[in-house]
Amino acid sequence: MCYVTVGTPSDPIIEFMIQRNMEVLEEYEPLRSPNATKVFVNGVWVGVHRDPAHLVRTVQHLRRSHLISHEVSLIRDIRDREFKIFTDAGRVCRPLFVVDNDVDSPNKGNLVLNKEHIRRLEDDQTMPANMDLEQRASAGYYGFQGLINDGVVEYVDAEEEETVMIVMTPEDLDISRQLQAGYQIRPDESGDLNKRVKAPMNPTAHIWTHCEIHPSMILGICASIIPFPDHNQ
Repeated sequence: MCYVTVGTPSDPIIEFMIQRNMEVLEEYEPLRSPNATKVFVNGVWVGVHRDPAHLVRTVQHLRRSHLISHEVSLIRDIRDREFKIFTDAGRVCRPLFVVDNDVDSPNKGNLVLNKEHIRRLEDDQTMPANMDLEQRASAGYYGFQGLINDGVVEYVDAEEEETVMIVMTPEDLDISRQLQAGYQIRPDESGDLNKRVKAPMNPTAHIWTHCEIHPSMILGICASIIPFPDHNQ
């Protein structure tokens, strides 16, 4: 499921941010705005912005709307006041479900994935296997790329993964939402020896941005075949 980036042009993103009130480095006056956030593109300091939260939300919306490539990485370091964008090639990314955190959305706190997306994926299974790409496109094939285009799944590289909050399963996301609402979660007393061992929920984690597609996807193929990889050898 991993994906290695092939690289996309960075100039359109820089031009877009300049139109969104980013001060280019040549015009930046540190004394006038000492707390501005630095903006880096592929490791190059291109400018500063006084409202980084709005800028990050806007660029994230562009990526999830497929207006810019899905392989662009967006990293906001709040403590260092830096916003880093990477569009270069050779970064290894892995897919994650996106959690809807739009304050105006009725689906806030849930996965962007819904029954309509599942239905379209199920419709793909009814298509003949011998169809080529053009025939599938004309027949309305959705596929995994459709999930990416609709912002349901997002590719995250190693550096961006350090700045997001990832919940292990959709069930854990639901439990976290109930805990925040003040409900008491009953312990599982079924006695099933094959049930998943769950770590206790972190009560300080009040917001999640992504969800694992499956916990086994945290590791690669080689690491996944190691018996008991979560135990010391």
